Formats: sequence, C-alpha cells, structure tokens
Amino acid sequence: MINFAEPDLTQHPPRSPRARLGGFAQLPRLLEKARATLAGKNGEYVYGAMMDRQFFAFTGIEAPALLDAVKTGKSDSEMLAWITEHLQPRRTPAEIAQWSAWLESFAPGSASGHSWLAGKIAGYGPQRDDIRTYCDHLDLDDYVSFGGRG
Repeated sequence: MINFAEPDLTQHPPRSPRARLGGFAQLPRLLEKARATLAGKNGEYVYGAMMDRQFFAFTGIEAPALLDAVKTGKSDSEMLAWITEHLQPRRTPAEIAQWSAWLESFAPGSASGHSWLAGKIAGYGPQRDDIRTYCDHLDLDDYVSFGGRG
C-alpha cells in the first residue's frame, strides 16, 4: 500500500507532472518528491529537478523554503494554502491555468535538448513517435521504470 505521507519512490513513481493541485501542474509530483527526499526514499527522483525549477520560477518560492514547509508534515491541501500565501508575485487562477498548460506543452528548445530527448525515446523503442514534451517523457519514463514496456 502507498503511504502518501511518506512516499517510497523506490517502489512506485510520483504522480504525473500533469496532475494538478490548486490548478498547478507538477505540484503533486513535487510534493511527493519532497516527502520522499526527506524520508530518504526518493530513489532516482531528484527534488529540485528541471520541472520543479519551472514551478519555483513561476511561484517565486525557493526550493529550500518549500522543503522546510513539507518537513512540518502538512497535507497537500495545507501545502497549497502555504504556497498560496507565499506566492511572489501573487497569481490569478487564470495565470496559474495558463502556466500549467504551458508546462504540459514544455518541450526542448535547443538542439542539445532535442538530442537528449531523442536519445531517451530511442531507449524506449524507435517506434515511439508520440513523445514530444517533457511531460510525455516523464510519464513514459515512470511507467517503464516500474516494469511497463515502452
């Protein structure tokens, strides 16, 4: 059984980057990675990785501050209230929705980014032509990492 208060990401992946909390894409995944990191059970998952940094840049919240708030044992809804209180600048629901839609479509922009993603896709199988965004990659990587076939 999954312990959401202290997830073990060596046994299961975090939630999809597409999952939302308070309209924020990536936030449920970020919170699970934070909780797992604090418990020493983050496995291959890195708190503060690229998609996390996109969240921090949008919200103006620092990664260590969020981790400190998670340490207090707050639930997802309590963390959302904390995040809402600490947003810099304040964001409207429409801005959050627009940013989340952007994050879901976020893809490599540089040649090196495209090359990196192409290498990952090749590892899943050359027949995959549907992996275009970082969210696509993360969802597939989570699936394959826990026994799924790409």
